[in-house]
Amino acid sequence: MKIICIGRNYAAHAQELKHELPTVPVFFLKPETAILKSNRPFYIPDFTNELHYELELVIKICKVGKYISEKFAHTYWDELALGIDFTARDLQRQQSEKGLPWEIAKAFDNSAPISKFFPKSQMEDLAKISFHLEMNGKTVQTGNSSEMIFSFDQIIAYVSKFFTLKQGDMIFTGTPAGVGPVKIGDMLEAYLGDKKVLWCRIK
Repeated sequence: MKIICIGRNYAAHAQELKHELPTVPVFFLKPETAILKSNRPFYIPDFTNELHYELELVIKICKVGKYISEKFAHTYWDELALGIDFTARDLQRQQSEKGLPWEIAKAFDNSAPISKFFPKSQMEDLAKISFHLEMNGKTVQTGNSSEMIFSFDQIIAYVSKFFTLKQGDMIFTGTPAGVGPVKIGDMLEAYLGDKKVLWCRIK
């Protein structure tokens, strides 16, 4: 199982980090050890002083595929969740300034808290899925799948050119604007529509 993460998929988020808008999906990987389940607390690692939250819609691949056509991509995923892409922003900045890979800023242990998955058939409109993140009771991020630069199907079609997708693979589909730092004692609560599906205490 692999975790594929799409970057810069919401224009406002790309702009808040002063990044150019991509013309094709930008992606990186997290290992399986990044997953944090069951709403367990997240412990800030000692190698960062600037840890940021990034809430994302996550889709789960349901069958093997390679060079998947966009028109058939919808048949390759069947469940959706919310996940947080924790980012050591200080390390990411340092690595980027040197032109080096920044997996150490994104792919560390427990950097991907994730909710349980829900059948996509439960969603009224896959093109208009709303979600938001609250920190200590205050809304800090609000997103909607309609705001994505690249749709679920476009992401699957593009990524499958490079990697064979397998059943159980997860794709984090990008974060909206509003990312920011967390500190010990903060409480993050993520909502899919109006339903709280993920929460995480920072320790």
